[in-house]
Amino acid sequence: MSRTRTVSDSVTIAVSPMTAWQAVSDITQMGRWSPENRGGRTTDGGPVAVGTSFVGTNERGGAHWTTECTVTAADPGERFAFRVHRIGGKKPLVPARIATWEYRFEEAEGGTLVTETWTDDRRWPDAVAQVFDKAVTGGRTFAQYQPKNIRRTLDRLRTELESESGSELDRA
Repeated sequence: MSRTRTVSDSVTIAVSPMTAWQAVSDITQMGRWSPENRGGRTTDGGPVAVGTSFVGTNERGGAHWTTECTVTAADPGERFAFRVHRIGGKKPLVPARIATWEYRFEEAEGGTLVTETWTDDRRWPDAVAQVFDKAVTGGRTFAQYQPKNIRRTLDRLRTELESESGSELDRA
């Protein structure tokens, strides 16, 4: 049986799709919501757009690493996605297909339905991926591990955006 390569979850946030998109697409802020990512910075210092590269800083337990990512979708108020394609310690030096992260924003009753999706882009044999995943996640595959991270990210994003927005939907 082949491994699960995609997991996702959704939450409705009482803000407009544009407000949610602006928060998520500001890669410098992702560390406020993600349990592993500590934020990122674009390699050219500018805003994100399709083709923009950025470096993300990450932490899990005592492990620290960086990744280089490229924005693959930047549709304001609708979709933001990036591909992780380089990894390393202090600098992302090793080219590798790792994962794609996607966020979709849809108008919904009560605000915006935000869906976060992780896709495993590794071209590794399933058995190799399983051994690696279990070694770095404390005994789970990434498909078993990521749903908890996604849920935490979405819940933290909702809590923060709703506390900041007040009656933002009424102004939209």
